[in-house]
Amino acid sequence: MSRKPVIAFLGIGLMGSHMARRLVEAGYELRAWNRTAAKAEALVSHGAKASATPAEAATGADIVITMVSDGAAVTDLYFAQGVVAAAPEGSLFIDMSSAQPSLARDLAKQLGALGRRHVDAPVSGGTAGAEAGTLAIMAGGQEADIDEARPVFEIMGRVTRVGPHGSGQLSKLCNQAIVAISIGAVSEALFLAERGGADPAAVRDAIRGGFAESRILDLHGQRIVDRNWEPGGPSRLQLKDLDNVLDAAADAGVDLPLARQVREQFFKLVNDLDGAELDHAALYLQLEAHNLSAAEA
Repeated sequence: MSRKPVIAFLGIGLMGSHMARRLVEAGYELRAWNRTAAKAEALVSHGAKASATPAEAATGADIVITMVSDGAAVTDLYFAQGVVAAAPEGSLFIDMSSAQPSLARDLAKQLGALGRRHVDAPVSGGTAGAEAGTLAIMAGGQEADIDEARPVFEIMGRVTRVGPHGSGQLSKLCNQAIVAISIGAVSEALFLAERGGADPAAVRDAIRGGFAESRILDLHGQRIVDRNWEPGGPSRLQLKDLDNVLDAAADAGVDLPLARQVREQFFKLVNDLDGAELDHAALYLQLEAHNLSAAEA
């Protein structure tokens, strides 16, 4: 289209607030909605319009972006709250939340039958990537739809089409399995350093640049050293993603033993240690608690 598309952005949370702000500042007309209205209203000073309902935001929008907690929330917005009905025929729905691949495929079929288009495009990179516009965006859907949305995606990060509908969500689950298992590995290494008598911060610095180097060792390793559990990625969402990883594995007929193990650790962090809203680097606390229990046994 010759003009910039009008965007409805639904879900102005930790990630969505930065993503939406970048789109507004790039000159897009953006209608923002969030369940907690104050979060959407905070974007008004940047040039967005705060909408009272998600359906109001979608009315007349060329693109509807959702960035909410899970697939159930997406489905509720699309149908129970009237977003699909409010959006014009031919409009493009881009779900950037993390959900099940099977749900993404089902939503694409349902929207197609209603004359709307759908792309599943979950992201990785955390709040830092959302703020900097360097998110990794994994897109599943029709190539033409992804190409049409590419200028919008490129304001938020780097987009890669990974396959048909549902493939974006599957790619995100692969990402989340690596993230969770890597957080577990970094936690165990730094815990061993601490309990073995070395300085964990110095150990982290010493091994950086070697084969163990990673974004997880860099960012989450620093969080562990600082014992900074303020959420960039809440543990409850990591647990949700791991549940979806194991569901996708079951659908594919494969067993993922490392993912199963780290899922149990996150389950204990969230449910036994009240860690739902702590950053997923707080898996270190579950490791501490596990070793304390073993020592007392």
